[in-house]
Amino acid sequence: MGEVWIRTLGNGLVRADRVTEITSSRGSLQEDRGYSLKVIVDGKSHVLIDDGALRGSLPERLEYARHLEDALLLAIDEARENDASMVISYEPERGRWSSAPVSVLTGRLPEVV
Repeated sequence: MGEVWIRTLGNGLVRADRVTEITSSRGSLQEDRGYSLKVIVDGKSHVLIDDGALRGSLPERLEYARHLEDALLLAIDEARENDASMVISYEPERGRWSSAPVSVLTGRLPEVV
């Protein structure tokens, strides 16, 4: 089985197996509306989504963020089933998580042994 990585908002990567917590908060990092979603790795917070445009009441926004947390967990589980190392990214225009093999993202084909 390959490794599973999660792409952060700043295009960094964190290893999924080192995530100790997935958390969301009311409001984006810039405003008190929308939401942000983060993972905690080695005690450090890594922002995955920062959406200041999501409208609605606080309970509605947090429910939507919890839905994305659950979807992230499912995406991680699915990616772990692959033999290749995978990167999970959030697609804001589609409002969903996607995964791709690292070899596709880097343009390098895996070595054949």
